[in-house]
Amino acid sequence: MTKLLRLTLFAGTAILMISGPGRALGNDHLEWLSWRGPEGNGVSHEKYKDWSFNEKPSWSYELMGRGTPVIADGKMYVFGYRGEGTEVEELIVCLDAKTGKKIWEHAFRDYISDTIYDRYSIGSAVVDPETRNVYLQTTNGLFIAFTSSGKPLWQHSMMERFGRLTFPNGRTGAPIVEGQLVIMHCITSYWGKQGPARDRFYAFDKKSGDIVWISEPGIAPKDSSFSTPIVETRYGTRVFYAGTGDGNLVCVNALNGKPLWRFHMSYGGVNSSPVIYKDTVICPHGKENIDTTEEGRMVAVKLPAKVDFTAPQAVLPAKAELWRNTTVSFTSSPVIVGDRVYQVSKVGELLCINAETGEVLWHEKLGNDNLHASPLFCDGKLYVPIFSGKFYVIEPSDKGAKILHTLEFEGNLIGSPAICDGRLYLHSTKKLYCWEFEQDRITGPAWPDGYFADAGEVAEIRPVPSDVLLQPGSKQKFKFQLLDSAGHVAGDSTGGSFSKFIPPTAKVKTEMDASFKDGVISASADAKASAGAWKGGKGKVSGIFRGRVLGAIPFSENFESYNTVVDSKIDPGEKFAYPPLPWIGARFKWEVRELDGNKVLRKTLDRVLFQRAMTFIGHPDLKNYTMQADVMTDGNRRIKSDVGLVNQRYLIVLKGNANQLEVSSNQERLKVSVPYKVKYKTWYSLKSRVDVDDEGTATVRAKVWPKGSDEPEAWTIEVPHKKGHVQGAPGLFGFSPQSQKPVFVDNISIISSK
Repeated sequence: MTKLLRLTLFAGTAILMISGPGRALGNDHLEWLSWRGPEGNGVSHEKYKDWSFNEKPSWSYELMGRGTPVIADGKMYVFGYRGEGTEVEELIVCLDAKTGKKIWEHAFRDYISDTIYDRYSIGSAVVDPETRNVYLQTTNGLFIAFTSSGKPLWQHSMMERFGRLTFPNGRTGAPIVEGQLVIMHCITSYWGKQGPARDRFYAFDKKSGDIVWISEPGIAPKDSSFSTPIVETRYGTRVFYAGTGDGNLVCVNALNGKPLWRFHMSYGGVNSSPVIYKDTVICPHGKENIDTTEEGRMVAVKLPAKVDFTAPQAVLPAKAELWRNTTVSFTSSPVIVGDRVYQVSKVGELLCINAETGEVLWHEKLGNDNLHASPLFCDGKLYVPIFSGKFYVIEPSDKGAKILHTLEFEGNLIGSPAICDGRLYLHSTKKLYCWEFEQDRITGPAWPDGYFADAGEVAEIRPVPSDVLLQPGSKQKFKFQLLDSAGHVAGDSTGGSFSKFIPPTAKVKTEMDASFKDGVISASADAKASAGAWKGGKGKVSGIFRGRVLGAIPFSENFESYNTVVDSKIDPGEKFAYPPLPWIGARFKWEVRELDGNKVLRKTLDRVLFQRAMTFIGHPDLKNYTMQADVMTDGNRRIKSDVGLVNQRYLIVLKGNANQLEVSSNQERLKVSVPYKVKYKTWYSLKSRVDVDDEGTATVRAKVWPKGSDEPEAWTIEVPHKKGHVQGAPGLFGFSPQSQKPVFVDNISIISSK
């Protein structure tokens, strides 16, 4: 058997003693690598001799934000945003943690998201304890890795690559690092089996950025969730617990992504991050309960004594709930200290709860409401931000809350505080603040060390990446890991032989147009757009990976080759064909129908969740292309729908009810339109291109004309955009308000602009 190194939570750590105000030695060991702290429960283990708190900040930094900074090696990494209107951009800033001096920054423009009201940076970065690399997910789903010096290592546009959905609330959350994996959480609508919208967890190789596993531990979501997983060692492996957008508390094997169990507690999303107490997991929520008419509660769920790694995910019965109380917290997460849970409710009350029984021992009114912000515990004190801008330093006991300090800030407090090396940090929607505690000595443990585990008998081969995306003429090399049933890596393998595999449950039975040889999958120069699974291995163990080929430029599709043989459930007597399988989320948003003797793409109407549908049909790295298609909206004099194209992260939409041609990215960042009379049941040709100059300004050009008539020489609309998008996947857009009137697309063409 093979010895393995795994990260654990706060086990066997050494205590460091750092004396004097200067603390020149040893302060690199005091860190705050993730927003919830070393145990994932909002507790700092720093202790101070002769502590006092000066309410005047040591320094502040002009940066709007809604998250928690993370700190390593004297550097602080802050997720925030700046600017107004079209100039708003998110950014990660690296500061000197002691002085607040900027070391480096990277900015990100929003694109084609549903975020409104400047709801940006509702999340945090995470630092890898081993490499010191920094990982961040932006509000619209750009997942990116940096070195500590600010060099980008790898990135994924989760929206264009995996079909990540965005929501008006802008909630993003934070990734976690577990061993060699960095794990993030979002709702996606991808392809094939992963086509339905689900709350999913994605694990990437933290160094290469290759996707290792994708986990789908819940059911259809009703809401988004940004619950951060909390990890522990249990069942002889590493597991994490998190809330999901379908109202479940889930347990997932962190090493291989296998869902182990779920407990259904809410009809809406569970956004709070849970905490662990002995053999229970404690978690609040703020949505409608599944078994009462009340809204929200806090529950303690008894952990199963054992799990079967080979069995399907278990659904825990109602009796798994040990206790509940009426504490309602929509997005704020609890802190646990010993057998006491501290939670800020949605009405701004701080509660102390007995972790054994759920009894509320006391509550202290601190504000009228609270959103997102969670308390932090350190050295006998709670640091509690409240949405209105008030911030409290509180000494809790079983008798009540002794308020030591009350501060009030301009703007709102939505992020949670961080403590590192005797300094307190807090980010408001106006500024980032730092206070340096007055003290004579700090004692504090280093960040959690590792532990050794034995890998058991090999049970499967895991290809990495587990999901590949190719273009014609490209290839991908794999590494193959041998896993035991608990997910431990027992070693590497040459992988053996893999062949095309069609799962028996697949509704669209197609194969990926590629070849596999010597651990490499290749798409020929004339490979067709396709998708499929591969199965194989070596000896008695096997594994599966999935892959797609997306068409290269030039590309065209008129749908005439599709056979409409599937019976429609909402239009009796009508038949359709599923759209191209490699197009992200297409199966649930579009279908191929016969119309007036032609095959065309029609937007589906049976899922209100997808009344607004955006489907990517090309590679995220494409740029400098001209896209054209024929489009039409059904309707009547009162109701028409919207239809359009996605070109390099811009939406070009023919808006039926508004009678406009509109160019946008995020609707509140960039939206420009011109009048254009749209007739229902009338085909139009829509054409667009994006040109980026040497200064980085993108000019979005589009024209529209009745199909069959001469193309006009002039563009109907031209929109300049400073710091424009330089690349992005082509796609299709349809919006059928309340799923009433469909839209149609045909004769898609993509050619190079240069």
